[in-house]
Amino acid sequence: MAETVIVGISGGVDSAVAAWLLQRQGYAVQGLFMSNWDEDDRYCTIAEDFQDARRICKCLDIPLHRHSFVAEYREHVFAYFLREYRAGRTPNPDVLCNREIKFGVCLDHMLRLGADCIATGHYARVLHDDGNARLLKAVDANKDQSYFLHAITPQALARSLFPLGELHKSEVRRIAHEQGLPVFDKPDSTGICFIGERPFREFLERYVDRTPGPIETPDGHIVGEHEGLAFYTLGQRSGLHLGGRRGALQAPWYVALKDASRNALIVVQDPQHPLLLSDEIQVADVHWLTSPRATQFACAVKTRYRQADLACQVRIGETGQVGEQVRVTLDRPARAVTPGQFAVFYQGDECLGGGIIEDRTLRRPMAYNPRLLREVS
Repeated sequence: MAETVIVGISGGVDSAVAAWLLQRQGYAVQGLFMSNWDEDDRYCTIAEDFQDARRICKCLDIPLHRHSFVAEYREHVFAYFLREYRAGRTPNPDVLCNREIKFGVCLDHMLRLGADCIATGHYARVLHDDGNARLLKAVDANKDQSYFLHAITPQALARSLFPLGELHKSEVRRIAHEQGLPVFDKPDSTGICFIGERPFREFLERYVDRTPGPIETPDGHIVGEHEGLAFYTLGQRSGLHLGGRRGALQAPWYVALKDASRNALIVVQDPQHPLLLSDEIQVADVHWLTSPRATQFACAVKTRYRQADLACQVRIGETGQVGEQVRVTLDRPARAVTPGQFAVFYQGDECLGGGIIEDRTLRRPMAYNPRLLREVS
């Protein structure tokens, strides 16, 4: 009897091709469309996506289940998103969505429906080895999503299949077209799922209070006013409205620092300014998919999605403890390392795990000294 696999059908081309591939491999395939957001406005595409999911499953002749995880999403993902922004940090809710929802309560629901394993349209690979599962990067480096999957449990990973891990996106589109899947030319979704295509600041202002304050250069010159530190992230160059400042270079401005104690946003015009460069990173709540064999080891780290691997040295306290903190020393300074984002560790193609960036050590901390600024003012 064929193994039953339930595929998360989002209504997009990736999950549609994932289901087709598994069907071709001999699995008894079913689909599940999950609802994580219940807002009805012009930016929410859930109704359209569900109709696309129905068309996909009809084309493949597989059953489609539907379930709402709205309450769980608001409690475990959206509440975290708001807490982090209100604290002046920049969260990545997609990592939490995978851990808590897709490979958490949704996986449990799929198992109750009779699934032997589950599958999604993520671009990643899983290697099942002697009862253990190892998470690997996708063959398509431009689409690799292992960064977003690093926080799921080893038990969830062992139950998961990623059929697209060996394919490039162009091949996925080609397969969808050749097989007559009705979403072969549907554009990829972008951005955070509950925000969609709407202006990000417009959405955030509904939940986070505006607290205006000065925009300053590192030497204390006020060049503008910000709308609230929560609305900016390190390295950001758009939305500052600082063009044409007298005495300033005709060059873009970049957010280099958020001084919460003074509610000041520090900006620079040099994209390689010392305030944007970090030598060390403190990473908290570390979750390991593959337990380290030593308390200090060399590997690579990504401090944001689609960033090139950064060579580093990792130092931990007690090997393999869930939730521990580690200090990461970078071989070369990294730009715009952002508290609240995730640092994800790799050994070659294998994703070892990761955690939340708690703090960073600036390459030249004296490039900004708020005490001196107060004396000047």
